[in-house]
Amino acid sequence: MYAIIETGGKQYRAEEGKIIRVEKLPSAKGETVTFNKVLMLNQENEVKIGNPYVEGCGVEGKVVRNGRERKIVVFKYKRKKNYRRKQGHRQPFTEVLISAIKA
Repeated sequence: MYAIIETGGKQYRAEEGKIIRVEKLPSAKGETVTFNKVLMLNQENEVKIGNPYVEGCGVEGKVVRNGRERKIVVFKYKRKKNYRRKQGHRQPFTEVLISAIKA
């Protein structure tokens, strides 16, 4: 059984016992989070597709850790104009262990 959830403007496939890395959530390590925006639910031989969300369905998980991705370099450059701008960025994330899918 798995579910497609939406959080942080992105969609993720959630299965029980799996860890997913989502956009940063305002939750500390060890807290329980609930995702109510379930777009699709797949149970054994039955598939439920929401319009836009599946009614009465939710996914529960536990925050494993909060962190930041590896640094990427944003470099702007215009030739012959002596224009250079270098900037780094590290995107924050939250790792969530999926504990239950409620149908």
